[in-house]
Amino acid sequence: MNNPISKHPIKTLTPLLLPLFLRMIAIHMAGALPPYVPSEQISLQCGSAGPKFVRDSRYWGGDIRSIFFPFEHQAARNNSVVKDSPLSSYSGQPPYSSARLSRFKFTYTFPLSAGPVFIRLYFYPASYAPNFNRSQALFSVQAGGFTLLHDFNASATADASASDTIYREFCLHTESGHNLNITFTPSNASPDAYAFINGIEILSMPPYLYYTSPQSRDGVTHVGSENTTRINNNTALEMVYRINIGGERWISSDQDTGMYRNWEEYSAPKEVYQSSRSKDTSTDMNVTIIDRYNLTWKFPVDSMFAYLVRLHFCEFDGDVTMPGYRVFNIYIDNQSAEKMADIIEWTGGNERPVYRDYVVFMSGNPAIPKKVNLFLELESDLLNGYWVAILNGLEMFKLSANRSLAGPSPDPPPIAPAKGTPSKPSTRSRTPLLATVVGVACGILGVSVLGFLVFRRRRKVKSTASDGSSSLPTHLCRYFSLAEFKAATQNFNQSFIVGVGGFGHVYKGHIDGGATPVAIKRLKPESSQGAHEFKTEIELLSQLRHRHLVSLIGYCTDKNEMILVYDYVARGTLADHLYQTDNPPLSWGQRLQICIGAARGLRYLHSDAQGTIIHRDVKSTNILLDEKWVAKVSDFGLSKVGTATMSKTHISTAVKGSFGYLDPEYYRRQQLTVKSDVYSFGVVLCEVLCARPAVVHATETRQMNLAEWTKSCHHDGELDQIIDPNMKGKIETECLNKYVEIAMSCIHDSGMERPSMNDVVRGLEFALQLHQNCGERNEDAFASVPGCTTNESVQCISETIFSEINDPNGR
Repeated sequence: MNNPISKHPIKTLTPLLLPLFLRMIAIHMAGALPPYVPSEQISLQCGSAGPKFVRDSRYWGGDIRSIFFPFEHQAARNNSVVKDSPLSSYSGQPPYSSARLSRFKFTYTFPLSAGPVFIRLYFYPASYAPNFNRSQALFSVQAGGFTLLHDFNASATADASASDTIYREFCLHTESGHNLNITFTPSNASPDAYAFINGIEILSMPPYLYYTSPQSRDGVTHVGSENTTRINNNTALEMVYRINIGGERWISSDQDTGMYRNWEEYSAPKEVYQSSRSKDTSTDMNVTIIDRYNLTWKFPVDSMFAYLVRLHFCEFDGDVTMPGYRVFNIYIDNQSAEKMADIIEWTGGNERPVYRDYVVFMSGNPAIPKKVNLFLELESDLLNGYWVAILNGLEMFKLSANRSLAGPSPDPPPIAPAKGTPSKPSTRSRTPLLATVVGVACGILGVSVLGFLVFRRRRKVKSTASDGSSSLPTHLCRYFSLAEFKAATQNFNQSFIVGVGGFGHVYKGHIDGGATPVAIKRLKPESSQGAHEFKTEIELLSQLRHRHLVSLIGYCTDKNEMILVYDYVARGTLADHLYQTDNPPLSWGQRLQICIGAARGLRYLHSDAQGTIIHRDVKSTNILLDEKWVAKVSDFGLSKVGTATMSKTHISTAVKGSFGYLDPEYYRRQQLTVKSDVYSFGVVLCEVLCARPAVVHATETRQMNLAEWTKSCHHDGELDQIIDPNMKGKIETECLNKYVEIAMSCIHDSGMERPSMNDVVRGLEFALQLHQNCGERNEDAFASVPGCTTNESVQCISETIFSEINDPNGR
């Protein structure tokens, strides 16, 4: 096994962090060293005159008549005011028991020594009588030359998180001889806007807890790149997630290691390594989705920022004692971050905590910042290990860009007026009403203009200017000139053709000075596909990124051409390795892995993408295989997009697809559903099992549908007649039973009786485990193994011994 430490150095226990990590693993130990003691610690209760004791042994000193009284930037009559918090559960509870508020800028100054610090801001967005309505709290916060928050809508943020209070944690590096200034500035967007703060906490941290040591030769692995990234002192960080994976409760700051960090439910410092997520478990946490053999989390984050993702691991299972027992792959933002992760190999033994750091950039539309989903997936490598993946804890930090960490505030939830109560304008101020009216009018105008532009773009997809500019927005993906593609393919020389389809020819070429191999798909004039499919492919693939979806690089519309360019996928299509080929037959393990990969890609389209996406043309020639045999679903020209919630169960549309793969229910009713993709994928499963095309040419005058033929043989117990001869004696009987069960359920005549793609993934992963239990490690030397299929055992397989997959309607 290759040692990954050489490429990605492990964070080991330095003397400075030793107390931190000893406390983390003080589970089977009689004692531990004292926790980290900060050299700087300020806990400020804003708007208060005296210290108050709080549960975590911190004293919150008031800012009135103290050295931390804020500097007012206006005349005395415009100074900030202090208010006690309204009567609630937070009354008398620092740091939320009082607040400082102002419609003008004010600054706190803190004399600090040089080094990294935590800055924690505490907000209780309530209405502070008589003049500060909670909905008018709109302000920015700057600290140490960084913008931490910009036009921060406190009430909308609290409402969106269903919490009465807001807690924000930042990290930045203070310089020697410079005070730390934290400035609160009301927004110019409204004359009634004001800034407020309830509590400020500043705490020194170990120097290289999150920052890169200048003595370190290596930086942090940059996901999706061969480069590394250094977290230098000129970078500010914002903590966005700190989670105890597998924990059953949140860990409060007083249980941390002297840094008073809060670990959300599911997270902890010491306890973080006691619990881990490694089984098929359901959860109501909205950031987590658990599969049987791989773990997937979905984290909403701001686009156009880079993120530091820290994963905490510790092996406590006494049965996992040697390298190679628990091996898994790590994917972040659907890109490979770590291959064959092995905790024992990293640490040398049990009960030894370790963390791994990764940096990933979350792209988006720079003109319209919004939330995007960052996916984290741990995939069990059952070919190389014996145990499923684990994760004990996670921390995620946003990294500053252009000295800013500010992201968009969430939209406030709509408030319905009381039934029978007419709405009336406020008598206190007419200005906000006027601003609202103007804003609504501008919004309607903007939507109208946007609608017109979208309509124009739909009408002019195929039109191009003589200079090569396209009506398709170039921000979606890279735009190429026709000259670049001619150079990459020697003017579309036929010797460069690597594939032919309904769209046209596919050429292999090289771009970027020959450094990057790509697949170039050129629409032929007589193709039945055209501008609509071309546009659909660009708009979908440019916004989708997943390990098991083909990656779109760019497009060209010069001189009325329609050309798409993708990452080059070296091994061609799945069909190329099943039938009518000189390629050696795929092993059963390879076939299962390929099917699982393709199923995961479809599951992402159905469940995890922005809105439900129905591929509508799933077939073996649209499943590509890269150099490492990783399956990638391709060709999205016929795809349909539903709503994010898919409240309608189907999309009424004309029937399109490929003969032999078409869902018969879709064909009859012209009602497209995600179960239509499931049917097509079931046909692919039949192809993989039988090594035959979807339409079998039995004689010169007769064609036979493979799906129907497989169902007939399955019904009669005659699967041995059509199963790939290369697989006989090489598939464990229980594995074959499970596989055929999945395939038959996918091609059920009734869509309601078919499983979801999530259930298909689970079933195939279970089939892979059964295959591994059969003892196969090297199929080239595979002999007849007890419990594996023979001609006689295959003949005994019929529909009478199969049960339906649980919950065939999906989730």
